Amino acid sequence: MRVTVLPNKLDVGEAAARHAARSLQHVLGRSEAVRIIAATGASQLDFLEALTSTPGIDWQRVEMFHLDEYIGIPAEHPASFRKYLMERFIQKTGIRKYHLLDGEQDPADVIRLIGRELNSAPVDIAFVGIGENGHLAFNDPPADFETDEPYLIVELDEACRWQQVREGWFGAIPEVPLRAISMSVKQILKSNEIIAVVPGARKARAAKACLEGEISPLAPASILRTHSNVTTYLDMDSASLLTESTIRSA
Repeated sequence: MRVTVLPNKLDVGEAAARHAARSLQHVLGRSEAVRIIAATGASQLDFLEALTSTPGIDWQRVEMFHLDEYIGIPAEHPASFRKYLMERFIQKTGIRKYHLLDGEQDPADVIRLIGRELNSAPVDIAFVGIGENGHLAFNDPPADFETDEPYLIVELDEACRWQQVREGWFGAIPEVPLRAISMSVKQILKSNEIIAVVPGARKARAAKACLEGEISPLAPASILRTHSNVTTYLDMDSASLLTESTIRSA
């Protein structure tokens, strides 16, 4: 895993966006289309703003898959990841081929249909974040590292739900759904390249556990270290607990 530490979260977003744009253009230079996985959440805001403002990307040739979504939340809800992606990514770029997880429909049907589309061809690039509890997508600890299913129905733990409140997506923890649809860990690892964007002081403990601790379901994003082509972007706040050797390797 390559670790890059920048001074602040804006620099993280811009650097990760430059990297993502290069990767997208590289794939588009040799293929008719590029398939990506898009993450959401507060940590991705600067990254997506910079990426969608980058000229020279033929978004009409991009196919996008959704990483996770709450079960039972309408698309109009402020915390809906469908709403997030439509407003901050799809409408800004004009992507025409995208697969959003509808949390209002029968989740078993949703994961079967979109999972089939996802498995129809390899994914070129996955954009991900790391949660305050170390989760990868909505795979909270202890995460399932074994399932081959592309999507899972998962129970959200209390730490994950509190994160959503602290970030302002919900007013109080009783409002946060208990269940979600999440792309599985193994499915994320099938991506040819993974770019992880992890700014902010609240991510420091998770960054320490996932980048320097044991690779374990108790620190779900630690599994990224087993992939051959991952770059993680941190700011000084999220990197504050890392050892000098990890930061020097950036």
